[in-house]
Amino acid sequence: MSALCESAQSQKKPMGLFERYLTVWVGLCIVAGVGLGHLAPAPFQAIGGMELYKVNMPVAVLIWLMIIPMLLKIDFAALHQVREHWKGIGVTLFINWAVKPFSMALLGAIFIGFLFRPLLPADQIESYIAGLILLAAAPCTAMVFVWSNLTNGEPHFTLSQVALNDVIMILAFAPIVALLLGLSSITVPWETLFLSVVLYIVVPVIVAQVWRKLLLAKGEEAFQRAMDKLGPVSLIALLTTLVLLFGFQGEEILKQPLIILMLAVPITIQVYFNAGLSYWLNRKLGVAHCVAGPSALIGASNFFELAVAAAISLFGFHSGAALATVVGVLIEVPVMLSVVRIVNDSKGWYETGLQRS
Repeated sequence: MSALCESAQSQKKPMGLFERYLTVWVGLCIVAGVGLGHLAPAPFQAIGGMELYKVNMPVAVLIWLMIIPMLLKIDFAALHQVREHWKGIGVTLFINWAVKPFSMALLGAIFIGFLFRPLLPADQIESYIAGLILLAAAPCTAMVFVWSNLTNGEPHFTLSQVALNDVIMILAFAPIVALLLGLSSITVPWETLFLSVVLYIVVPVIVAQVWRKLLLAKGEEAFQRAMDKLGPVSLIALLTTLVLLFGFQGEEILKQPLIILMLAVPITIQVYFNAGLSYWLNRKLGVAHCVAGPSALIGASNFFELAVAAAISLFGFHSGAALATVVGVLIEVPVMLSVVRIVNDSKGWYETGLQRS
C-alpha cells in the first residue's frame, strides 16, 4: 500500500449513526423533495431560477459545503506522489472517454430506440437518445469528491483525476457528442462549462487550501477539531441538494413517471457497467483499493450541469433530450450511493485478489 493510501486509511473514522443510515435519509429526502415540489412548487421554481449560465447558484453553494471539508484533507505538497497511481488514472481516462459515451449510445439505441419505443412518444425518441449521450459524454466533477470520501478514497488521486478530466472535457466534449449525434457542428455551452469548473473546482480548492493553512498554523489539534465539526456538514449539504433536485422536478415526476422510469433504465445500467468495468480493470492491474474506488466512481458518474445546459441549448427546454438529462440528475445520488456501498462491501474481495496477484 502506498504512503498516500496509508494516510487516507489513518484518517478514516468509524461511521456514526447519521452515516450508517445514509440510504434511509436519502430515501426520505427524495420523498420529501417530490412531495414539496408538488405541494409548494413556487419556492422551488424561485430557487431553480437563480441561475448564471444555466448553473444553479444555490446548488453551487451546497456543493461547496459538500466538497470543501473534503478538500481540506489534501496536502498539495504530496500531490507529486500521485504519479505512482498512473494505472488508476489510465483506467479512469479509458472508461470516461473511450467507453462511457459509446456504451450509452448503444444502451440508448437498445432500450429507447427499440425495446421501449412503442411506449414512448415517437417524435421524441431521437431526442431522448441524444440527451442520454450528452449525459454520458461529460464526466462528473464536484460530486466525485463526495463519493470518493465515502469510500475512503485517496483524495490527491481524486483531485488530480478530476482536474485532468476537466482539461480533456474542454477539448473532447464537442467532438464526441457531434460524432455520436451525427451533427456537423455542436453548440457547446462554454459559459456553463468554464463557470462550472471555476465554481466547483478552482474556488473550492483555493478556499480549502487557504483555510487549511490557517488551521494548521494553530496546530494539528485545532485542525483535527475543525475537521470533526465539519464532518456532518458535507452529508447535510448532500441531502439538502437532493431535496432541491427532486423538488425542482416534482411535478414532472408525477406527470410522466413511466417515461422517467424508462429513461432511468439505460442510465442506471451504464453507471453499474462503467463502475464495474473500472473496478475490475483496476483490480487486474494491481491498483490499491483507495485508488480503485474513486476511479470506479469517477468512471460512472456524470457532469449533469453541463449535460442539462447542452441539451437545452441544442434541443430546447421542453425537449426529450432535456428531460433525459434531468432524469440523470434525479438518479445520480441514489444510484451512486449504491455503487459506494458495493465498493466498500467488496473491499475484502478486492484486496484478496491483489494479494494473489
